[in-house]
Amino acid sequence: MAATRSLFLTAAAVRAVTPWWGSRFLAASARPQLHREASSSSPEACEGQVHLTDSCVQRLLEITQGSEFLRLEVEGGGCSGFQYRFSLDTVINPDDRIFEQGGARVVVDSDSLAFVKGAQVDFSQELIRSSFQVLNNPQAEKGCSCGSSFSVKL
Repeated sequence: MAATRSLFLTAAAVRAVTPWWGSRFLAASARPQLHREASSSSPEACEGQVHLTDSCVQRLLEITQGSEFLRLEVEGGGCSGFQYRFSLDTVINPDDRIFEQGGARVVVDSDSLAFVKGAQVDFSQELIRSSFQVLNNPQAEKGCSCGSSFSVKL
């Protein structure tokens, strides 16, 4: 997608710890009403949702501007068979599901949602890296130590 800016490891690390856009909040804009879901980090919430942690919401509010949102995709690859891919995007496709909490938005396409439904998206800051991560994914059987690769339950 031309409107997608990929968050490569080095860029993600720099961007995660450097608030280069300041603390801008998402501007109110006319957005398509496509499968919009209110998300929460409580385990009682619907199983088909993607939940956002407070640290994820906070970081997204810091780095996104205007109509930007975090896109979560699952693609083949990685050391366990599948891997998570995060990017900032502005284009919402007809098959996308929008999960919104506290003004922050995470968008997942319908194919990827089958692999992450019920999971949490978190933002983690460590000494060696800062990144968005998928946690507590009920669809994943095991994952790699890097946290970005997983195998699915059959």
